[in-house]
Amino acid sequence: MTPLRLFLSSVQKEFAAERAALRDFLRGDALLRRFFEPFLFEDVPAADRRADGVYLDEVARCDVYVGLFGNDYGFEDEKGLSPTQREFDLATRRNKHRLIFVKGADDRSRHPKMRALVRAAGSQLIRRRFTTTPELIAALYASLVDYLAAKELLRTGPFDAAPCAEATLRDLSTDKVRRFVQAARRGRGFPLPESAPVKKVLAHLNLLHRGLPTHAAVLLFGSAPQRFLLSSEVKCCHFHGTTVRKPTPSYQVYKGTVFDLVDQAVDFVLAKINLAVGTRAHSTQAPVEYEMPPEVVREAIVNAVAHRDYTSTGSVQVMLFADRLEVWNPGTLPPTLTLKQLRRPHASVPGNPCLRRRSTCRKYIERMGTGTGDMIERCRSAGLPEPAFALTDGFVATLRRRPGRAYEAVAGAVTGEVTGEVAGEVTGEVAKLLVACQGIMTRKALQESLALKGEDNFRKLYLTPALALGAMEMTIPDKPNSRSQKYRLTNKGRALLRALQSGRKKP
Repeated sequence: MTPLRLFLSSVQKEFAAERAALRDFLRGDALLRRFFEPFLFEDVPAADRRADGVYLDEVARCDVYVGLFGNDYGFEDEKGLSPTQREFDLATRRNKHRLIFVKGADDRSRHPKMRALVRAAGSQLIRRRFTTTPELIAALYASLVDYLAAKELLRTGPFDAAPCAEATLRDLSTDKVRRFVQAARRGRGFPLPESAPVKKVLAHLNLLHRGLPTHAAVLLFGSAPQRFLLSSEVKCCHFHGTTVRKPTPSYQVYKGTVFDLVDQAVDFVLAKINLAVGTRAHSTQAPVEYEMPPEVVREAIVNAVAHRDYTSTGSVQVMLFADRLEVWNPGTLPPTLTLKQLRRPHASVPGNPCLRRRSTCRKYIERMGTGTGDMIERCRSAGLPEPAFALTDGFVATLRRRPGRAYEAVAGAVTGEVTGEVAGEVTGEVAKLLVACQGIMTRKALQESLALKGEDNFRKLYLTPALALGAMEMTIPDKPNSRSQKYRLTNKGRALLRALQSGRKKP
């Protein structure tokens, strides 16, 4: 965040030492220097401007006005007003947050006009008295911490439960809230109806703070979450080799809600890794299988998005290499967890508990504290090495790809492999859809067969291009939006599939 401007009054020589001490303290304190940038008139370089114009302009610009009142009233202008008086009056007119510190235990030695100013300030706000510089520093520190707490810039609870600065209910998508309710009702028996007002849904989910959306609300349902949380994005890269090398063959930056981020990142990976079609020995439809279990890919990405540190300027990174998938997030483990504990049953200690609970409602996160265990078990079952977890400048989950470019053939099976980088007119996504299409299938069945969650992504990258290519067709072409709509391969699609499975580029 941009530091708040703090004006330290005044230009009186009486407080030169105190102002310098406050400036040095504010710039040296680990907490306050994150929030405040102090202004002292003594720090202003020489300029062709009147001094009173400079300090009054700074009062008008500041967020917090700190007034130091002593015995001297100071130089009086033609109207009989001192700089300190003018500063205080302007800060009052501009509704600045004012902190007034009065030196001395009594007012008997003060200039009459300063006594009047002290009384005027006391009738408007609470003044603090001090006698020494350390007392002044301690009093200012306490006042500024109270100010930050009142402005909710300091938090004691989780980041995702804190209010999102400047966001209102108008910044949330009604459609996204309703789709969440619809999915949560199907998956978890969510009690509210789809027609429930947005505010009521958010209140039920504890995603409001004094009537305004929290960070979690914006991340889950924001129309444009990155407007408020710039780094809440996922960067996806695909490298043909085993190291990061430019130019990058494929690079995407995904934005949107946390659900959008997960769906898009998972779809990116699944579009690039290999897919095989197996045997029809046990079913009329030949099963398809990715070289890495989609559930493991999804769990790694969900964990990165749900557990990352959203106060960091870093983004989640998903990097696919020839031999592995790395999912990195700017975050760390809580103090109660170690890397070793991740490999066995452990308590759930989410960094963003609100995000995790709401993701559970939509079955993005299935069971508390079992995610990494499930990843390990699924990789074992698929004959792959166990996932690796590491802490570097963030948290990294590494999944190994199946070595080689072909699966073991089953005798008499219709086998074949389709890579994510098919040359010619067939994209990797379309090629996978051709493999997955077994007879006549609904859109939902096709999408589920490829383990894809995002309907918009599926239509954009898979279904629509396949239809445009003439590789697939609708069973009810005159009613494209019919609920009974299904899809099948065309003659061209079957020829393309045979060519892909035989290793040729085109039929």
